[in-house]
Amino acid sequence: MSHPTAHPDGADRGCLRLVLAVPFTLLTLLAAWFCWTAVTIRPSGGWDADAYRGIEVACLVTMVLAGAVILLGLLPSVRRAMGWPWVAPAAVLVVVAAVRWATGT
Repeated sequence: MSHPTAHPDGADRGCLRLVLAVPFTLLTLLAAWFCWTAVTIRPSGGWDADAYRGIEVACLVTMVLAGAVILLGLLPSVRRAMGWPWVAPAAVLVVVAAVRWATGT
């Protein structure tokens, strides 16, 4: 006999999804802002070390923040509640930041 307050399997996923949506959304938005910053920085020339350093830092922060979303999404309980569509934007941001960091121009 089940407990009277027990929920059927998956009935409380809505609450868990709502709670997990906060860090997913905040981390993804922060990563998107840093990625946008990295993409919009334009060095004045080969001598502009500060701009290149800014690109590197913005790309690194993007990859760390988006990587946290991806790692969080890899947890089985989180993956069941949230699904891959919540992780996909972070994965795209990692790719964009990696390409920007690699090209550096």
